[in-house]
Amino acid sequence: MSSVIAQTRFSVLDRSRTREAHDAPQALRDTVDLARRAEALGYHRFWVSEHHSVPGVAGSAPTVLAAAVAAATSRIRVGTGGVMLPNHQPLVVAEQFGVLESLFPGRVDMGLGRSVGFTDGIRRALGHDKKDAGDFATRLGELLGYFTGDQSAHPQVHAHPAEGLRVPAFVLATGAGAQVAAAAGLPLVIAAARGEEEMLRAVDGYREAFRPSVWGERPYVVLSGTVAVAGTTEEARRLLVPEAWASAYSRTHGSFPPLAPVDEILARPMSDRERGLFDESRRGHIHGTEDEVADALEKVLGRSGADEYLVATSTYDRGALLDSYRRLARLVGLGGTDAGADAD
Repeated sequence: MSSVIAQTRFSVLDRSRTREAHDAPQALRDTVDLARRAEALGYHRFWVSEHHSVPGVAGSAPTVLAAAVAAATSRIRVGTGGVMLPNHQPLVVAEQFGVLESLFPGRVDMGLGRSVGFTDGIRRALGHDKKDAGDFATRLGELLGYFTGDQSAHPQVHAHPAEGLRVPAFVLATGAGAQVAAAAGLPLVIAAARGEEEMLRAVDGYREAFRPSVWGERPYVVLSGTVAVAGTTEEARRLLVPEAWASAYSRTHGSFPPLAPVDEILARPMSDRERGLFDESRRGHIHGTEDEVADALEKVLGRSGADEYLVATSTYDRGALLDSYRRLARLVGLGGTDAGADAD
């Protein structure tokens, strides 16, 4: 194992993806089960996500799900990747995380994003629209102020039991959003959604603009992405197929579907556009044997200087997914074990 990998923390983000023939409640239970296994394997954090009215994602209430995860585990840090702040009033978010931190002291992370609902209809149902994403920095400042007790947007309003607590806050960002994290003195969580080079430029800009705060004395960078590890390169590549097809389908049909079995997807007829989007969606992810993945991780961690890698892998086969996380834990030297039986 290289020194750069040995010095990096590894964590898990699970999006509670639904699967064909497995309903949304099962997806949530799968998330809690994966958290237990991630803790046993030695991962540093386990985060859950927020999606509204998306058929393929069951995780719509991240703070509620985070509470279930925290209750089912005992050591691993638990948090959100993230709560989408434009969808919520900062006071309510502060209260929710204050409750979580009070119940599970020293284990809670507050990952915050600026995305709004997926469609106009969802945004209307949430009571927000696209312009609310532009107020992210203001909402973030108000939220943090409820913890420090010095928020000024609503004089004499206090968030209990959040006030006086220190829940580590993280900003999920791409591009310009990294500057919000830098200005607030918060850790940055970033994925290569627009390509690795653009991600690296955003990371460099974040470090240059970082201003120390009560939340952090120095920049802290968390890379996020898919990491699929298997016995062969082809087996690892198959792990990418269900999510890649769901992404291609959403871009051609406007609806994000549950994950489907690999063989079923590969047997489907695809239009030229679907095939192109499907092939595109399988590119750019870290995958392969343990040696191949170690080499890829060493390169991206070396180039970015990241402090942590947040693994966000989804696939239909739960047994193969768990095996991937076990192999990754072994190759990065986490030192834990997971003797549980594979999920169905």
